[in-house]
Amino acid sequence: MADKGSDPAVIWQRMLGELEKGFNTFANQAMGTPEFSRLMNQAGGVAAGAQKQFGELMEKYLLSMNMPSRSQLVGMAERLQSIEGQLSEIKALLNQMNRSADTVESAPASKPRPPRTKRPPAEKGHK
Repeated sequence: MADKGSDPAVIWQRMLGELEKGFNTFANQAMGTPEFSRLMNQAGGVAAGAQKQFGELMEKYLLSMNMPSRSQLVGMAERLQSIEGQLSEIKALLNQMNRSADTVESAPASKPRPPRTKRPPAEKGHK
């Protein structure tokens, strides 16, 4: 069996561990400076501005291609959900009305009604 001191895998692990410790120390020192904070803030601002400009450009492009943008599709989806909710409420009310009408009609239907044989009087002068 190979000696732990001369094993290439152990040497490689030790070397990577030392390299990682050195990098962490350097990164912690660099991130602790106000210049680093300022630089990261500027980079974030630039990225946000670029993203906003790209979104506006894409919306103009989609408009010129006569296609809906993401915001328009989201708006349509929200309106459709609202309409579906209203339709569900209407459907529930209609079902409730049908049930109540069935119970009202079924109660008198239990008594037989006499046939309607009487006709309205004919108007004078018409035969």
